[in-house]
Amino acid sequence: MIGIIFAALMLLGAPIAIALGVAGLAGMHEVGGTHFTSLAPSKIFNGLNIFPFLAMPFFILAGEIMNHTGITNRLVYLSEALVGHFRGGLAHSNMVASVFFSGITGSATADAAAFGRTLVPAMEKQGYSREYACAVTAAGSIIGPTIPPSGLMVVYGSLMGVSIGGLFATGILPGLLVCLVCMAIIAAMGKRKNLPKMSQRASLSEVLNHFKYSSLALLMPLIILGGIVFGIVTPTEAASIAVAYALFIGVFIYRNLSVKALYHMIVRTAQISAVIYLIIGSASILGWWLSFNQIPQMIADTFIALSDNPNIILALIIILLLVVGMIMDINVMLVILAPILIPLTAEIGMDPLHAGIVFILALNISLMTPPIGACLFVLSSVTGTKIEGISKELMPFLIGQLLLLFAIAYFPDIVLFIPRLLGY
Repeated sequence: MIGIIFAALMLLGAPIAIALGVAGLAGMHEVGGTHFTSLAPSKIFNGLNIFPFLAMPFFILAGEIMNHTGITNRLVYLSEALVGHFRGGLAHSNMVASVFFSGITGSATADAAAFGRTLVPAMEKQGYSREYACAVTAAGSIIGPTIPPSGLMVVYGSLMGVSIGGLFATGILPGLLVCLVCMAIIAAMGKRKNLPKMSQRASLSEVLNHFKYSSLALLMPLIILGGIVFGIVTPTEAASIAVAYALFIGVFIYRNLSVKALYHMIVRTAQISAVIYLIIGSASILGWWLSFNQIPQMIADTFIALSDNPNIILALIIILLLVVGMIMDINVMLVILAPILIPLTAEIGMDPLHAGIVFILALNISLMTPPIGACLFVLSSVTGTKIEGISKELMPFLIGQLLLLFAIAYFPDIVLFIPRLLGY
């Protein structure tokens, strides 16, 4: 019955947070009537009363400020100077810029929107089809929430009691591998698609100049990641330092940050954060109903009944995440499915950091899978390109990233090397 209510509200176009909250309230009423539904406000509060959640709006605001100061273009120019001379140079630059940009926003949709307005038109001018340019941008956009700082990692670590610093350290190598896989696909398709390239390679002095102009942006992720990983600051403190750093650059270095612009950025940050927090709070009600009815344990028992082989159980978990990700918002998936599936990963002996990065990477990949992939919708709305056309050009990148996901899942040493080196 609860599932029917949730599905009906979604089909009627209700916001996801409302659908979650109403379904959860119906479940609480079904269990204990008005006595239980009166507990809903406390469940919402408890779901949000997690200190590291404060880091998320600070990271979002820091990204907004850095975007406004024009740092995107500086990073793009640096990326072009480094790899633009290869065939498909601007597509390669898109990927490298996504790595640089990840340390600023940590958001796939923010990267997709920024590059959709800048790199996609630039790629079109060089002779790329708009669909292919959007596909490259979508494939690279998931690098942002994989390489720290990542909003998903903050939420996941807060909910599951996993070290956020450890997750940040674990995400470095997978994010770089996503970039390398996508660049390999671009290189393999270069001649067949006759992708353009720059007429000449940038000189060493030009590369050094671009590094100089981008140095302030490149320092930001080092400050954030270094402070958290080495235990100097908490994620929340690092996020607030990131805002202070971005403000300093905008006001005193680039001098292009006005009070009016800052006000609009704060409003956008509040809007984005409010949507995420509303989803988490509403999902907390539904999560309580799921736990009360022991549904997580039922799902775990079902998986174990299908097979007692840890490798098969892991494959089933990944497939479930990818399939659900095709039709559900990733924030909802994170809040609802993590408490269900992560205990199951513990039962099959997965390291908590390894399980976390597999979970997060699977969610990130779902951002670019139709029909609900958020990055596809962002790029479609920004560029006016049909989702069907983007999805067709995206398939080689999607296949490559899925193969990488399974490689990371079954060979944990690939991603645990750095966190182990740092003592996690």
